[in-house]
Amino acid sequence: MSARTPRILAIMGSGETAPTMVTPHREIVARLGEPTPRAVLLDTPYGFQENASEITERAVEYFAHRVQLTIEAAGFLGPLAVDQSHRSPLAEAAALSRLRTAGFVFAGPGSPSYALSVWRSSPVPEALTTKLAEGGAVVFSSAAALTLGRFSVPVYEIYKVGLPVHWLDGLDLMRAAGFDGSCVVIPHYDNAEGGTHDTHYCYLGERRLAVMEGMLPDDAWVLGIDEHTVLLADLDAKTVSVSGRGGLTVRRRGKSRVFPSGTRLTVDELCSAARGEAETGRRAAERPAAAADAEAPTPGSGPAPKRSPLLTEVTRLEQVFETAIAGRRASEAAEAILNLDRTIAEWAADTLQTDDPDRARAVLHSLVQRLGEAAAGGLRDPRELLAPLVESLITLRGELRAAKAWELADRVRDRLIAARIELRDTPGGTVWELRE
Repeated sequence: MSARTPRILAIMGSGETAPTMVTPHREIVARLGEPTPRAVLLDTPYGFQENASEITERAVEYFAHRVQLTIEAAGFLGPLAVDQSHRSPLAEAAALSRLRTAGFVFAGPGSPSYALSVWRSSPVPEALTTKLAEGGAVVFSSAAALTLGRFSVPVYEIYKVGLPVHWLDGLDLMRAAGFDGSCVVIPHYDNAEGGTHDTHYCYLGERRLAVMEGMLPDDAWVLGIDEHTVLLADLDAKTVSVSGRGGLTVRRRGKSRVFPSGTRLTVDELCSAARGEAETGRRAAERPAAAADAEAPTPGSGPAPKRSPLLTEVTRLEQVFETAIAGRRASEAAEAILNLDRTIAEWAADTLQTDDPDRARAVLHSLVQRLGEAAAGGLRDPRELLAPLVESLITLRGELRAAKAWELADRVRDRLIAARIELRDTPGGTVWELRE
């Protein structure tokens, strides 16, 4: 890579192929300048999965259509790949060649344990270190982000399998990027999927994380990145910025400092925060007001739960639909359904495997059913349909009363009442109301 190529490290807490991260991806590519760099998807973290090819296709489509970036799979899937043709010496050499010549390297979902087991004895760590030293963008999210630090969380082994808490040796790319000490990167930091149980800190929860902190060396610290949030480090300028839905947390021995979205500071200041040192007055003045002396919740409480951006938008559109139906505005109700369908399509490329898309589709189907039921009962205001007839009968009643045909006038009124139409005589004339 040219010495002029910017050196960028981007760490995403989640949502790496979701609509929420489109803008950060585009900004990173723009920083790399022209011509557009070669982009490579480092597919190792999910290489063992039966649907690895599907994940690759979705990621490639996402970058092509949303980011306007052509990205190719490295093809470095490891020993458990379904297609063992990737394991030939020629195929692995080609994969490493793609990685070394790429100006934009992206890795995301899967298993950090599997990725580390494949990368540890390979040239991949060296290639990534060279990228950070000589130029290019390394964009890691979710499972891949867990591998960046001196130590890594074996999420599945602890949360799903039930193994005792322990650490894995990570790639320690954070030190190569200029972050002092034994940094531990934890994405999904504000995860709240557990509902009744604590799944913050990438499914560890406060109890497990506190125990695991006691197993780390004295210089260790946690870099927590919330979901749908990105830390962008400009390694040339030695600055860090936080953007997205959540924030960045620096934690050491149970004590935390939170930097919300919009924060900009230097790498040295971030490392100073990790050491527990007070920040300078100048930098404190440059941080967003919400960031000043922000502290993480007390141990055991965890960050405040947040809904996923997809489900948040689903709820909003469902409310729009309900308001439209209540107001008998069929076109607005139909538009809400179409917008929901469009939203689900936009999230289709998201490689994070949750049930959020299924829940969104369930809401979509229910709204379609509701619209059908409303249409069967008629969505137009009954007053609008009945007005010509009712007003004609009111006129007739007035004429009968003028002719002193009181009995006939009362019969007209009684028939209207029987039809749930109430009349009220006022100085300005007779008004009517349709009872529910």
